[in-house]
Amino acid sequence: MEILMSQSVTVIGLGPMGQAMASAYLDRGYEVTVWNRTPSRADALVARGAKLASTTEEALAANELVILSLIDYDAMYTAFKGAEHAVAGRVLVNLSSDVPEKARAAARWVEELGGTHLTGGVLSPPPGIGSPDMSTFYSGPREAYEKFRADLEVITGKTDYRGEDPGVAALMYQLNMVIFWPAMLAYWQAVALAGAHGISASEIAPYATENYAGMGQFIDFYAPRIDAGNHAGDVDRISMGVASMEHVVHTNADAGVDTAFPEAVLAAFRQGAAAGHGSDSFSKLVDLLREPA
Repeated sequence: MEILMSQSVTVIGLGPMGQAMASAYLDRGYEVTVWNRTPSRADALVARGAKLASTTEEALAANELVILSLIDYDAMYTAFKGAEHAVAGRVLVNLSSDVPEKARAAARWVEELGGTHLTGGVLSPPPGIGSPDMSTFYSGPREAYEKFRADLEVITGKTDYRGEDPGVAALMYQLNMVIFWPAMLAYWQAVALAGAHGISASEIAPYATENYAGMGQFIDFYAPRIDAGNHAGDVDRISMGVASMEHVVHTNADAGVDTAFPEAVLAAFRQGAAAGHGSDSFSKLVDLLREPA
């Protein structure tokens, strides 16, 4: 099936991500209509040829394909208040961050208004928008996804369709955020500790990069074992994690650095040991996390 590009699009929400998306469409020669609660954020885009809609009703009326880049799903309801009738016949691609159940509720709301809702989860910071190497999760009606797939590939070159359930793309996005934010906070913690000893962030950056790059081999090793329920302590033990994280906490404390983050990690290891799993692999913590106290 040949996939055609619409060559016109509406972008609602002009934070850094929305501006990057609108800019990517302009780069590809699209006619772009934009709307933002603070109109001045559209100035640079208008200077490049985008049309600024004065209302969300006008923005919705301009194009069948409407990209939403808002702080959360509640912002959509606020933005569309009084313009709900204009949703009919539109395909809303909601790239706002929120939880799966809110994505499902939003899809029902849009459908009741006569529109179509596609949930999206963008795995790229604003500078990566428009790159063929970046990826976005999508879920919702397949027909709408296929119709506008080429247009969505302007945002990120890779699109990962996860099925009809509108909540799945939001879930897949949140799974990545579960990994991303703590991983970066771990680096900030290391930077703070290094700085307390006169070592710069740039100096430890190569070691941090190498550390993160090596995480893939651990994930590949543990994933099939976890799926098989194998938490044998043949390569690591929760008791080892307790001892190691105690050293981490004390090292930070001795340097006068906040210990809240490493203490939270230590608490998870101690919970596993207290539950009688000290000699098991620390992958056993997955089971404890699945059934929180």
